[in-house]
Amino acid sequence: MSYDTLTLIWFILLGVLLCGYAILDGFDLGVGILHPFIAKTNRERRLVMNSIGPLWDGNEVWLVTFGGALFAAFPVAYATVFSSFYTAFFLLLTCLIGRAVSLEFRSKVHSDAWRKLWDGGFFLSSFSAAALLGVAGGNVMAGMELGAKYHYQGSLLGQIYWYPLLVGALTVSLFAVHGAIYLYLKTEDELQARVRKAITPLFLAFAGLYIVVTIATWWHVPHATENISNYPILWIVPALNALAVLNIPRAMKLGKPAYAFFTSSMVILALASLFSVAIFPNFMLSTIDPEFNVTLYNARSSAKTLQTMLIIAGIGMPCVLSYTVIIYWIFRGKVKLDSHSY
Repeated sequence: MSYDTLTLIWFILLGVLLCGYAILDGFDLGVGILHPFIAKTNRERRLVMNSIGPLWDGNEVWLVTFGGALFAAFPVAYATVFSSFYTAFFLLLTCLIGRAVSLEFRSKVHSDAWRKLWDGGFFLSSFSAAALLGVAGGNVMAGMELGAKYHYQGSLLGQIYWYPLLVGALTVSLFAVHGAIYLYLKTEDELQARVRKAITPLFLAFAGLYIVVTIATWWHVPHATENISNYPILWIVPALNALAVLNIPRAMKLGKPAYAFFTSSMVILALASLFSVAIFPNFMLSTIDPEFNVTLYNARSSAKTLQTMLIIAGIGMPCVLSYTVIIYWIFRGKVKLDSHSY
């Protein structure tokens, strides 16, 4: 197998890991975003938290695996991404820890004030994590101030301007829709009815932001369509993306929430694919000089390293997939509260 083929395979595998994380932890974050608005009583709040209770930590494995694979397969990209987003990733880690702590600590003390504190932590951590992921993606899409030796020469404030913030808002709205459909599948009675009523306005907010971000990307990030222009067959990616978005309300109207959840997962997959098509063959784009772009070819490890990792991935990935399938099968159905619940 050639060096370039190995490089492309690892780019695709990294995309699979990132998509897996976005789909699986996306509804976790969406549930956290909706938690204070959907659940009215302590029992309902517990039901919402326990809908993701057995799953959230396993879903984060996909993000950890992505980071490890990026470090081993494309060390230059790993170093550049993490040094450029050091503060943002520190905040993201804080949010992920905050979500875990909120889930674990909420039921430790039987006090309304105590519970409200951790309910707020659960919401704030979930909302901020989703927004940070979107802001980081917006910056990568638009390009950053990378100089010689791929050193980031900008500032944290330079990463917070209108376009990344728009992408961050889109990410929050998408995860909220994804989480709402998941909650509809997992809940019953009044709580489920309340979730159902929330799905339509959440979808309309996402659809509006989707249109705005699409137009903004076309105007602000002209290089995003270069690969599609050069290879017209790639138009199938945005076309499928748009069809998937429109299919969410259709599936809910047909009374097929599982199909709607599958569709919202495909929206995330399609958006991630569109992002990959837009930046390929780069990991990060320099707004200073294209010579400072971090690409697949100047960031990759040796051919021997990529080949050895591929063997390890061939052994490890089925284990991760098997674990995920088994956990979701065990905890299928409506969420119930018992003595072991949060």
